[in-house]
Amino acid sequence: MNGDPPRKHMAQAVSQHPPFWHSLKQDVFFWSLLAICGALTLAAPQRIVEYPALIDWHTIAALAGLLILTKAVEASGMLQLLGRRLVEVVSSQRVLALSLVAASAALSTVLTNDVALFVIVPLTVGLRQVASLPVARLVIFEALAVNAGSALTPIGNPQNLFLWHQSGLSFGAFVWQMAPMVVLLMVLLLVVTWLAFASDEIHLHAETADAELHKRLLVPALLLYVPFLVLTDLGHPLVAAAGLIVLYLVSARYVLARVDWGLLLVFMLMFIDLRLVAQLGIVRQALDALALSNPMHLYWAGIGVSQIISNVPAAILLAEYSHDWPMIAFAVSVGGFGTLIGSLANLIALRMLGDRRAWWVFHAYSMPFLVAAAGIVYAWLMWLR
Repeated sequence: MNGDPPRKHMAQAVSQHPPFWHSLKQDVFFWSLLAICGALTLAAPQRIVEYPALIDWHTIAALAGLLILTKAVEASGMLQLLGRRLVEVVSSQRVLALSLVAASAALSTVLTNDVALFVIVPLTVGLRQVASLPVARLVIFEALAVNAGSALTPIGNPQNLFLWHQSGLSFGAFVWQMAPMVVLLMVLLLVVTWLAFASDEIHLHAETADAELHKRLLVPALLLYVPFLVLTDLGHPLVAAAGLIVLYLVSARYVLARVDWGLLLVFMLMFIDLRLVAQLGIVRQALDALALSNPMHLYWAGIGVSQIISNVPAAILLAEYSHDWPMIAFAVSVGGFGTLIGSLANLIALRMLGDRRAWWVFHAYSMPFLVAAAGIVYAWLMWLR
């Protein structure tokens, strides 16, 4: 990795990316999570010793490693080059949006929803340098796409992996069970995407030159992806992430300086807050009163609980009340739409976008989509009955 960008270029790039705590000072979501954590701590101060155990450190380590590798690829200039080639071959904003949505959904079925975003979102953000495009809207629809596409396979997202183990089904049988719902969600999403993006022709910035490609930064990052994912899949993400940090500290600190470490703090707080909320007596009493033995009650409960504590904790919580894993899977898959914390993939996409105004725009699209998706899947479930 000795072929990093020239020292002057590196210094300028680092100066354009202030330390992550600068952005955290203005991060309303971070401070909201911190306030909730403070309130829960005041209510039960003796539980503070349990907080480290509430954090899924494997997820944090996996996220850290992906942030580092993605930033290295981005710093190499490859994404800017790919983005320019992409807009040169598509005919309109609508075709571009449909292509990115389809690619996001497809990747999420095999790479998981989070990893798919780490591939697609930086590429999309890089399009800003190439042409005048609704980048924020594209990223929002990519987040919707990975939530829909990842529902298909057992490895598409964490809640599916958990429910797959609960079900005892084969990989193919699980996919067959989820396929009709995913088809419904994808058809709905593609229709909404068609309506949300104009057929306007894309015009490249005349003054935009091809980015310089730093192969000695790009190639190691690409080569490290596979061993990192393999180690993570084998249950050693902490070792894999630590190795990457040491490697880049020695050879390319420029990359580490640009990583959004604040996202890791946000995720740690989310794990603590959401799991504490899920354990509250009032939450459990409310679930007891919902008669979750009724499949339709379970469906709506899964969607609603996902909006409050995210769909992964919702799946784990509901599995304690019902063994109807297909209905739980349908419910929390739909529940990934809606609020920002409905799915952790939503948060990752918006943080990588780096535009706080998009958080409001996200809900302008995601909440109506949640209503439509919930209604369509409900109608399908009632038809099956």
